[in-house]
Amino acid sequence: MELSTLWFLLIAVLWTGYLALEGFDFGVGLLTRRFARDDTERRVLINTIGPVWDGNEVWVITAVGATFAAFPEWYSTAWSAYYLPLLLILLALIGRGLAFEYRAKGDTDSWRRRWDLVIFAGSAVPAFVWGVILAGFVQGLPLDAGHDFVGGWADLVTPYTLLGGVVTLALALLHGAHYVALKTVGDIRVRARRLAGRLAVPVVVVLAWFLGWTLLRDDTPSWPAAAGALVAVTAVAAGATATGRGREGWAFVATFAAVAGTAVALFAALFPEVLPSTLDAADGLTTANASSSDYTLTVMTWVAVPFVPVVLIYQSWVYWMFRKRIGVQHIS
Repeated sequence: MELSTLWFLLIAVLWTGYLALEGFDFGVGLLTRRFARDDTERRVLINTIGPVWDGNEVWVITAVGATFAAFPEWYSTAWSAYYLPLLLILLALIGRGLAFEYRAKGDTDSWRRRWDLVIFAGSAVPAFVWGVILAGFVQGLPLDAGHDFVGGWADLVTPYTLLGGVVTLALALLHGAHYVALKTVGDIRVRARRLAGRLAVPVVVVLAWFLGWTLLRDDTPSWPAAAGALVAVTAVAAGATATGRGREGWAFVATFAAVAGTAVALFAALFPEVLPSTLDAADGLTTANASSSDYTLTVMTWVAVPFVPVVLIYQSWVYWMFRKRIGVQHIS
C-alpha cells in the first residue's frame, strides 16, 4: 500500500472518530434547548458530556493537522474554498466551550438562558456545516488547472450538500438521545429513550436518501461505499429495535456504527480523489497529486505509530472512569 493511500485511510479514520464521538456531544447540546424541562435537567445533560467533550474535539484537530501535513494541496484548496463555513464552525465551537464554563458563573435565569442558547447554536452549527463540507468533498468543486477554487456560494451550497448537513445534524440528535438514555437515570432516561424511538424513522429516511444519492453519483459505486451505506441504514434500524427493548448500550453502539458507516461511505465514494473538479476531471486533486513527499509521509508514519495507541488508551480510560449514570438527584 502506498503511503499516500495509508494516510488517506488514517484521515478517514480520524474523521470517523470525530463524527462518532463529537456527534453525541452535539446531540446532547441540541437536547438542552427543548428536551430539558428545567435548569436542573440541563445541568444533568451537560454533566453527561462534561468529562469528554473537549477530548472528543482532539479528533478533528488531528484530522485537519494530518491533512495539512500529508495532503497540503487538499488542505489549502479545500479550506480556502470553505473559509467562511470553517470560521462559522470555529466561532460556534469557541462559544460552546465558553458556555459550558460560564453558564454556572451567574445567578440569574437570563444569564443561564443566554449561555444555553450558545450551547444549542454551538452544537447545531457544527453538526450541520460539517455535513455540508464533507458532502462537498464528494460532490467536488470548480477547480482550475492550478487546483484553485474558482466558484462561489452556489457551488458550495447545493441540494446535495444541504442534505448532507441535514443527515449529520439528524444523526447527531439521534446519537445524543441514545447517549442521554445510556448515561442518565429516572425520567430523563425514559424520555430520551422515547425520543430516540421517534427519531429513528425520519433519520432512516434522510440517511437512505443521502447515501443512495451518494452511491448513484458514481456509475460503478465501490463496494466499501455500498457496504458503509448498508451498515449505516441497518444500524439506525437496529438501534431503534434495541431502544424498544430497553438496551441503551446496544442502541448507542448501533448509532455509533451508523455514523461510522456514513463516514466510510463518503470517504470510499471519494477515493482515490480527495477533491474532484467539477470543471475538468483532470484538474481534480487525488491522493497522488495532492500528497506530500514520501519522506514526509514516512516520518509522519513513524511518529503516528507510537502515539496514536497512547491517545486511544487514554481516551478509553477517561470514558471508563466516567461510565456511571447520573440524574437530577445527583445535582446539588
